[in-house]
Amino acid sequence: MLKAFKYRLMPTATQAELINKHIGCTRFVYNLALETKQMAYIGNKVHLNCFDLTKQLPSLKEECRWLRDVNAQSLQAAIVNLDNSFTRFFKGQSNFPKFKSKNKCRHSFSIPQRVVLKNNKLVIPKFTEGIKIVLHRPVKGKIKQATMSKTPTGKYFVSILCDTGEKYNPKPKVTEENTVGVDLGIKDFAITSEGEVFENPKYLRKAQSRLKYIQRKYSKNKGKRTKHKLAKAHEKVANQRKDFLHKASSELIKNHDSIALETLNVSGMLKNHCLAQSISDVSWSAFVSMLEYKADWYGKTILRIGQFEPSSKVCSNCGSINKELTLKDRSWTCPKCGSVLDRDMNAACNIKSFALKNILSGTDRKNQDELPSLGGVLTPEAHRFKISG
Repeated sequence: MLKAFKYRLMPTATQAELINKHIGCTRFVYNLALETKQMAYIGNKVHLNCFDLTKQLPSLKEECRWLRDVNAQSLQAAIVNLDNSFTRFFKGQSNFPKFKSKNKCRHSFSIPQRVVLKNNKLVIPKFTEGIKIVLHRPVKGKIKQATMSKTPTGKYFVSILCDTGEKYNPKPKVTEENTVGVDLGIKDFAITSEGEVFENPKYLRKAQSRLKYIQRKYSKNKGKRTKHKLAKAHEKVANQRKDFLHKASSELIKNHDSIALETLNVSGMLKNHCLAQSISDVSWSAFVSMLEYKADWYGKTILRIGQFEPSSKVCSNCGSINKELTLKDRSWTCPKCGSVLDRDMNAACNIKSFALKNILSGTDRKNQDELPSLGGVLTPEAHRFKISG
């Protein structure tokens, strides 16, 4: 099992300067490789892969000698990351790769090999004397690689990927008793089919007045001190949100064997300017990602239903559909059975029932080898069929 452990770094002024140089050089190589790939395809209709671009790094170092001051493998990793971005794009998993900006992109670089922890110091290529690291928890397993990053507030962190040697726990059979449906919302962050409610903390809305004050001050006086205050305020909101998401996801994973979720089109919802800020504040995508990897750790199952399933409009008691239900209706009365339904609670119950129906009918099957093939469904009569004309 692969796990990442994140730690705070305390570099000296000289080490911080070299870290910043690594970040800048890897960003330069990434942007240059992206431009080279685009020009090669536009001009000659040739697709350059990561090996073609990596072979050109020695000649690039002859032209740009300042690239010799950074780890060569980190430069190669930047090209590999670009190639992975194109792979995800062609699979439809992400957008077309963009050029990295100095001010807007995430400041980080990878160290693929030779990562050692020694005497509470991180030893990597070009940092042989070691960088002081705050080991607030022990590293488990064999170190595979590391990623060093810098926050907008000037803090340095390292994420160490380790192979713990642990095996994934077997997942129990999905039953109605060990399954819970979860409906994600804005008024309340999450509501389960068992009646448990996770209130929306609304950290961004609570800090809005403070952020607006600092933003106005920064627009008038664009100094480093004001910019640092603005970044610090945003970092506090992000840390509060991340802490809440981790606690909520861990509580659901530890208390339930199977969790049913609804597939949400978050990118489409963000186009609604009235709800975009509230949707960004709840961070549904990050929450679902936490549930998925924690489910793999603890041997739990994540069930999904389609985004077009009428989970809110279907009565969970009799199954009738209320086509006149609108978004502002938080509770409604079923016209068929007369049940008074809470919108979110009813949706959570329906998400659970829809997911269980998909399991029983086999539509949730992920193993493509079990699906019928073109040749497997041919009957003896079909083999004797001849195409005429």
